[in-house]
Amino acid sequence: MTDRPQDGTPKRQLFAVDEDQSPADQADQADQADQADQGDTESGKSDALVDDFVEEELVPDSDPAQKRSERRARMRQRGIYLLPNLITTGALFAGFYAMIAAMNGNYIAASLAVFVAMALDTADGRVARLTRTESAFGAEYDSLSDMVAFGVAPALVAFSWGLSTLGQAGWVATFVYMACAALRLARFNTKGENASFTGLASPSAAAIIACCVWVWVDLGAGQPSVVAAAVMGVVTVITALLMVSNFEYYSPKLLGVKGRVPFVTLVFVVLGFSLLLLHPPTVLLVLFSGYALSGPLKYLWELRNSETKTDSN
Repeated sequence: MTDRPQDGTPKRQLFAVDEDQSPADQADQADQADQADQGDTESGKSDALVDDFVEEELVPDSDPAQKRSERRARMRQRGIYLLPNLITTGALFAGFYAMIAAMNGNYIAASLAVFVAMALDTADGRVARLTRTESAFGAEYDSLSDMVAFGVAPALVAFSWGLSTLGQAGWVATFVYMACAALRLARFNTKGENASFTGLASPSAAAIIACCVWVWVDLGAGQPSVVAAAVMGVVTVITALLMVSNFEYYSPKLLGVKGRVPFVTLVFVVLGFSLLLLHPPTVLLVLFSGYALSGPLKYLWELRNSETKTDSN
């Protein structure tokens, strides 16, 4: 038997082969070499496992500060951000209060609660972006809050106010509105919209319903007639269909409030507040109705321009 070489010579060659040996003796010697290879391989694997165990379990962490930071990061992932979700909870409560107020006949308070929910819904997203506390949990929670505040609450306000007098047609119109609001929110969650809205946004649709009830009650018209309830039912259905339409609407998210603006812009803001104070429900109804009609009008304008270009070519 020769000494073990230092290069990569196979171990099978470590056994000297005598030319005078018989073929059977040479085969036995080759089997002994294979068994030696297998034993060395298994021992090498076990040594590697022991080294890994010692390295992972027995060697202490050389950076305790990094270990503490990683532990805090894991704890933050298990928790939720309080501030934006607290604002979302306020919007959810406002929608719930609107339903309670409507069932008790306080329609003005119910309409105002819908607008409070709109303000809080705008605030929670901005606060989350400013404080860098956006999360998947917050997005889902906000969507559920929107469904209550802008889907269920306005429909129940309209139904309690006058759609109940229409019988089956009244609750069908109410259900169509709630279903379209749910579909609108689901489409927004799956696609995401920043530059423009596809379909009327659910807060704007809720504002139209709330303003209609608010104007009627503020004018002291009393109990709504069947004709007034029917008109309200038509408005409810049209608003619902606009939410699930493919009309494009301008997104208020594009409004820049951080940069510099011309001085005349502040003058228009003051005039806008002055007009709003004249009769808030009527002014708000006109503003949101105009916004709801801007989508179809924009579509008709673009369709007309495309037809004009086609005829000119």
